[in-house]
Amino acid sequence: MSDTRPIDLRSDTVTQPDAAMRRAMAEAEVGDDVFGDDPSVNRLEALAAERVGKEAAVFVPSGTMANLVAVLSHTQPTDEVLLGEESHVFNYEVAGAARVGGVQLRPLANDRGGGLAEEDVRAAVREPNIHAPRTALLCLENTHNRCGGAVVPLARMEALARIAREAGATVHLDGARIFNAEVASETPAAALAAPADSISFCLSKGLACPVGSVLCGPQDLIERARRERKMLGGGMRQAGVLAAAGIHALAHNIERLAEDHANARTLAEGLGRMGPFAVETPATNIVVLRVLEGTRDGWLAGFAEAGVRAVPFGAGRIRMVTHKDVDAAGIDEALRRIERAAVAVG
Repeated sequence: MSDTRPIDLRSDTVTQPDAAMRRAMAEAEVGDDVFGDDPSVNRLEALAAERVGKEAAVFVPSGTMANLVAVLSHTQPTDEVLLGEESHVFNYEVAGAARVGGVQLRPLANDRGGGLAEEDVRAAVREPNIHAPRTALLCLENTHNRCGGAVVPLARMEALARIAREAGATVHLDGARIFNAEVASETPAAALAAPADSISFCLSKGLACPVGSVLCGPQDLIERARRERKMLGGGMRQAGVLAAAGIHALAHNIERLAEDHANARTLAEGLGRMGPFAVETPATNIVVLRVLEGTRDGWLAGFAEAGVRAVPFGAGRIRMVTHKDVDAAGIDEALRRIERAAVAVG
């Protein structure tokens, strides 16, 4: 990697389609997806549903829209949704579920591994009462972004889903990086998704597509989701150009996620040896640094000056994400640059 080219570790969303993916996009057979006429979109949806063990799927522009469409499809206004206080839906989706869906989000404490305590979920379930919202949905997340890319074990998700169902609620899994969880845990995505009624996953993160996510679930839920997608302005026309990238990614970009995980461990080990940071061993491709010396913003500025891009991740924390466009040599170069930044910041 060039000494002058920035090494972008802000997110795995910064990846760009490679030549093979661009070729697939250029050659895509297309139609009007709102009419159900785009063969590439139809193929992607069928492949996605099969891959995560669900009956049907709908292609949407973003992970945020996928989660919002899921909430809208599972609930009605005045319902309550249980979810983790560190979850993406609660922290990074502009309160869309409340604004658009008219539902109340009830955050529960996440543990360090991204899970929820069973007793907390049980205690949060509302008894039927005309004064209270109805507990309608439990949202889980796997891998868990704000918990450092943690993989929530299947048994843990099964236990939480069981509590929700006993209360008459449904379960949605924000599986934006579900294939990172699959590779890291050696558990098929379909098994990880089985406890949930619906699952969304991103094509534009570790799978390196330019845009797009998929919501998967039972046929009747997905039919409602299509209507909600249209209401949100997510009904696209010749979207097969984008779907072709997703088809290519599902065939070629899942197994290689192991490389991102190995690169994340190399990055974390190198950063941990430097002294100014506390770094936990990453479970997948997300590396979180806790600043021990200096300030978070000072380090971010120093990294940027040295040609390494990262993002703030809460008080005193910095996030870096490994991905397809930064190989092992790029990680080594990033560590060299950060060492130089450490001298400058120091």
